[in-house]
Amino acid sequence: MMLWRVLLAGAIALGGMATAQAHQVNLSTARLILGGDRSVSVEVGLKGSDADRIASTRIFDARRDRVDPVLVAASAAPIIAYVAAHIAVTGAHGEACVPGTAALVPDGDGVIFRNRFSCRNVGGDIVYRSTVLTDTDPSARQVALIGEGDNAPQALLDATNTSVTLSAPAPSLLSTMERYLVAGIEHIFLGYDHIAFLVAVVLWARRVVPVIKVVTAFTIAHSITLSLATLNVVVIPSAVVEPAVAASIVYVAMENFFTRDIDRRWRVTFAFGLIHGFGFAGALREIGLPTNAVATALAAFNIGVEIGQVAIVSIVVPALIAMDRLTVADRTKPRRAAALVYALSALITILGSYWFLTRVLDA
Repeated sequence: MMLWRVLLAGAIALGGMATAQAHQVNLSTARLILGGDRSVSVEVGLKGSDADRIASTRIFDARRDRVDPVLVAASAAPIIAYVAAHIAVTGAHGEACVPGTAALVPDGDGVIFRNRFSCRNVGGDIVYRSTVLTDTDPSARQVALIGEGDNAPQALLDATNTSVTLSAPAPSLLSTMERYLVAGIEHIFLGYDHIAFLVAVVLWARRVVPVIKVVTAFTIAHSITLSLATLNVVVIPSAVVEPAVAASIVYVAMENFFTRDIDRRWRVTFAFGLIHGFGFAGALREIGLPTNAVATALAAFNIGVEIGQVAIVSIVVPALIAMDRLTVADRTKPRRAAALVYALSALITILGSYWFLTRVLDA
């Protein structure tokens, strides 16, 4: 009875997480242009669903994946008020620059907040600060582009790094590597679908070598497609990738009912790893790559994903082996309890099916 209570609690928790994340992007962008008169032009872009969430508006049409320009005009005030309260342009010692009149315009599936700050009476460096979205969710991010053009330097802001100095040089390679490494680790731990896939794949594993083969195959596969997609060599729409990721979860979970051959599972894992790589690329593309350190950021993000992946497998497999010893009478001959694998596989199948249906309907 205790096992089924744990499984039910896990289903409710993960199901709730999936619902909460359905229309949440948790990513904003900022374009920061420092003029010769020490004025700073600020543009902050938000996904329509995020704007609705933080300002209690209803400008976003999820089925069309667009915002309604009429509703944007009618609901501009609360969105402008929120963004204005969560950004600041100051001197290095906190002296406030003077804001102009803010405006909000629709932009496809989101909105753009615009304002200009006068820093003529502020000496020294000019600092941009933002807690947009991170005030309600610490996992949110903001990609800040400093200057004009597609090749403008970028900075990644989050709950622990809320500011960027506009007159300072671009972030160092070490700083870039650290931030994208952390972003990769966070993505795998917050990607409940990727976790479910990894758990389903190793449920029958009792030896180290098959696990190494599975992890290596998954790593090589998603590294290939992550690089190709991020560099725009091969691009597949998220409307195709996300349901395919969910379908892969259902497949490997259902496979546990028909085979226990973990030794050959690296082949299936490799094939599905190619699909998951496109999913990772979608997340990295939303964060953005710094033009002065594309290879460094891409490698760091990929390494971060691997660290998170290895950590998950290193927790799950030993836990299953420990449970083997607790669920058999003869502890000198431990074996995997089929009921446990079937129960967990059924739970993952249900979750994967739910994610598949919601992603197809939202596409």
